[in-house]
Amino acid sequence: MTASTRAIELADIAAKAADKRLGFDIVALDVSNNMPLTDIFLLVSGRNERMVLSIADEIEDAMRDIGQRTLRREGRREGRWVLLDFNDIVVHVFHEEERTFYGLERLWNDAPVVKLDLGEGDAAADQPNQAEQS
Repeated sequence: MTASTRAIELADIAAKAADKRLGFDIVALDVSNNMPLTDIFLLVSGRNERMVLSIADEIEDAMRDIGQRTLRREGRREGRWVLLDFNDIVVHVFHEEERTFYGLERLWNDAPVVKLDLGEGDAAADQPNQAEQS
């Protein structure tokens, strides 16, 4: 099984929103084979707590604009790891230190990377992602 077309579209929208707020190291993992509840994990890093919260807000706004409801939201108080559940995708916005510590790319290293349409010249597209470095 592979991620649905809808999940890939949502991941692209969320990734563009994250990129708009200077999120970096943006990676989408197709977890549909191993995770019955969602198709894609979108991983994004921010340099500090304020940036993490700003990225999460921008993603929620972009999803709301297309009528996609946030089913669950965790971690907003601390601003170190914000989880946003949109059913078809789950977005993890990390402070860069938490991303390194928890290493979701290592946990899901067998999940295929989904190519995102961030466009040429985007800051996120220019950053090497951790999945490729593993």
